[in-house]
Amino acid sequence: MNKKAIILLSGGLDSATCCAIAKDHGYLLYAISFDYGQRHNVELDAAKRVADYFSVVEHKVIRIDGSVMATSSLTSKISVPKNRDIDSDLEIPNTYVPARNTVFLAYALAYAETLGSQDIFIGVNALDYSGYPDCRPAYIAAFETMANLATKAGVEGKKLTIHAPLIHLTKAQIIRQGVGLGLDYGITHSCYDPSPNGLACGECDSCILRKKGFAEAGVQDPTVYRGALS
Repeated sequence: MNKKAIILLSGGLDSATCCAIAKDHGYLLYAISFDYGQRHNVELDAAKRVADYFSVVEHKVIRIDGSVMATSSLTSKISVPKNRDIDSDLEIPNTYVPARNTVFLAYALAYAETLGSQDIFIGVNALDYSGYPDCRPAYIAAFETMANLATKAGVEGKKLTIHAPLIHLTKAQIIRQGVGLGLDYGITHSCYDPSPNGLACGECDSCILRKKGFAEAGVQDPTVYRGALS
């Protein structure tokens, strides 16, 4: 019988690749996405596309009060930083959403216990990323330890595993892996500050990393960027 995997699904490039990896490993996919008042909530449309693409068994969309995370430019009227030099700027940008991955993983953990799943997949990355503290290997390891201490399943010896298969990969390596698994990245969305009709800005950290990844992978970027239409 296929094992069940919980996929934290944002609709972005990384979480879609996690879906492809988990599916390739024979898991039944159960996706969970979050509406937390993010300015780029068009990503939820992408999450639905990805969920449909992989024929997930169930796709939950959880609504969270984003006002508790309001110091981020993704959950407030603060401007999203544009055209940063990601390679040299070591400051954590204001797109960091307070405790976001901890909140999301907590929901995923409860969902996993409810379904009898011992596997949670999250698309965090510690190489080509904006420097968020909750994307580091030490954080994922710590959360997994906590999960096995804080749950009935863990106490009963049913070890819960937080899979972060992309954590040590560059964006180019991630894209190549996804393409190799047949993933169509045209269904994904990465931009933090899209136009009202959902076009990517091409200038935020997420767009810059996405463009860099496709260029280095030698794969055509299917994204339509606002600047390309002007």
